[in-house]
Amino acid sequence: MKFLVTGGAGFIGSNFVHTVLAGKLGSVWVLDKLTYAGHRSNLSAWEQDDRFKFVEGDIGDRELVRSLLAEYQPEAIVNFAAESHVDRSIDGADVFILTNINGTFALLDEALKYWQDRGRPSGFRFHHISTDEVYGSLRSSGSFSEATPFAPNSPYAASKASSDHLVRAYHVTHGLPTSITNCSNNYGPYQLPEKLIPLALLNALEGKPVPVYGDGQNIRDWLYVEDHCAAILEVISRGKPGETYNVGGDCERTNLDLLHALFEALKDAKDIVREQTDFDTGIDYHSLITFVADRPGHDRRYAVDSSKIRNDLGWTPQLALEAGLRSTVEWYLANLDWCREVKADSSSGRRLGLREGVTS
Repeated sequence: MKFLVTGGAGFIGSNFVHTVLAGKLGSVWVLDKLTYAGHRSNLSAWEQDDRFKFVEGDIGDRELVRSLLAEYQPEAIVNFAAESHVDRSIDGADVFILTNINGTFALLDEALKYWQDRGRPSGFRFHHISTDEVYGSLRSSGSFSEATPFAPNSPYAASKASSDHLVRAYHVTHGLPTSITNCSNNYGPYQLPEKLIPLALLNALEGKPVPVYGDGQNIRDWLYVEDHCAAILEVISRGKPGETYNVGGDCERTNLDLLHALFEALKDAKDIVREQTDFDTGIDYHSLITFVADRPGHDRRYAVDSSKIRNDLGWTPQLALEAGLRSTVEWYLANLDWCREVKADSSSGRRLGLREGVTS
């Protein structure tokens, strides 16, 4: 299959590219704007592969998108391109609106024209990656299903909810073969150190405080990124056009419990730390946890009901949290140079999401 992957130099997008190419499932062209969240180094393993091509550019650049579609003639467009960090959306929502809403609209519109010009082939698919955050926040019980009404609580979530509605509308109005996956919290290789797991891991290695918002009891459902990529492929290849599928890890943890599990995985990797780095292995990582002011509008709990994708397509997550954390720790320890590179391009650890005048 020929995939055009937008945002393919980012965290989940680059893992998807690795999954396709390593599995010999087709060829991939990547379109990525290379903001702070996208890095060519994430894809360096495939630079010399004839099945791979990288193009730097914006999904909102209609002329560029049109030329890529005409030249490559992909069978699937997989849209990972998005601004995705909630704290950054609190500080400034402009770029979230520009990329997540306007950019998705431009990409959809060009995809529709491309599909129509080719005679509306039934095998074509526009697949859009979204988040469980569009549903808002849960109380202590229940879970998000595909029928849960949208109730986004952050500018990021609102921008993704809007893009989801646009994708659905293009299927209903024009018949464009689309699909959407709303995923829970991903973790694994190539995730930026501004996110909880890699931030906590790298701070712990350096003996720095590990910040935890509020009381640490916010609950998330955790999904290993390679399991997520497998789910996306199932939806593209066998999912019904026009459908939305929730993808979760069936792995709810409070932020505090997650960090304790991460630090246990790091303790188990002490031999690797000792052999490959000069970090102090005698640190009590758990003692580094430091409670900080909560994020404005911080959703209390997410939980995803994945029964639809399980029943319809037979997908289930393969990696339990403990095994996934061990794999993640080992990857970061083996790629500390990558961590230093991407940290230099981001906020360098500066606290985001405390915009003055915003209240929870």
